[in-house]
Amino acid sequence: MPARPLPLAEYELFHTRDLEEARALVANAFAPHELHPGKHETRFDARMNGVAFDRTGLYAIDYGTEARIATPPWESCFLVAFPLSGAVEVSLGRERILATPELGSVQSPTERVSLRWLTGAPHLVAWFDRWALEAHLGGMLGREPRRPIVFSLGMDLTQPFSRSLLSVIDLLRREVETGGDLLNQPLSLEQLEGLLMTQLLLTQPSNYTSALSKQQPRAAPAAVRLATELIETRAAQPLTVTDIAEAVGVGVWALQEGFRSHLDTTPTAHLRNVRLERVRAELIGGGPGDTAIADVARRWGFVRLCQFSRVYRERYGEGPSETLRRCR
Repeated sequence: MPARPLPLAEYELFHTRDLEEARALVANAFAPHELHPGKHETRFDARMNGVAFDRTGLYAIDYGTEARIATPPWESCFLVAFPLSGAVEVSLGRERILATPELGSVQSPTERVSLRWLTGAPHLVAWFDRWALEAHLGGMLGREPRRPIVFSLGMDLTQPFSRSLLSVIDLLRREVETGGDLLNQPLSLEQLEGLLMTQLLLTQPSNYTSALSKQQPRAAPAAVRLATELIETRAAQPLTVTDIAEAVGVGVWALQEGFRSHLDTTPTAHLRNVRLERVRAELIGGGPGDTAIADVARRWGFVRLCQFSRVYRERYGEGPSETLRRCR
């Protein structure tokens, strides 16, 4: 019976029946590990597809049969694994779960991991660079983390927060599979990766959950003023809330609360409005014959043109093409 197609089919990394080759190639993507056939292994047939981005990556993998995997602490990355079908026995430190399509696993790089991969258990795996995730956590806390992040092993995929994380991963997967333009835009990719890291840190219990859930102090008016000035001067550049918070010396939560308290908005909404104003100024100063709306929108960070048109109309009461025609 033919194997079920894996996601990310256009980005095949390998397809092999050689166990040692599979071990070496998976290690290149994730971390060095031991790979052994299971007791009931029938026909080893490993496949892996995947794409790596700046700070994250997305992979689909299946061994085609039972396999056993073991790895010491590997230090370099976090792996969030979602079984598409079947089950995998996962042990990390003192925790042990049976991962299924309803229960994913979050594998922290500071603990020894062992897996018993049962037959018919293809996985979708989100890869997070450890140092990037810890830096992102520092931006959210407003301070450098003093200890490595250690997540709880099991992730309940039926809960709303987990479904939100899955939605972001699914958006990333669909962009890859359809050749979406979002991944060709550094600003959009950076923001999407930042959202993915934020969702993981807020979704999955860890040794930093209590610190993230504590009431953060609001940013002082001076920090809010500096943040608005930064947005004004760097609106055309890739810019995330974490970037802004780090630049003005406060945590992400403090900055968000400061914007809500003093400006009745959020940093993201303020950045979007500044970009909309810059787009509108270019459209008013141009004309239908010499101004391409799509080019102007992308220059100011709007990649999804249908979404851009909607927010533009909501703000100005007319579509961008109407602005062009009216200002001939």
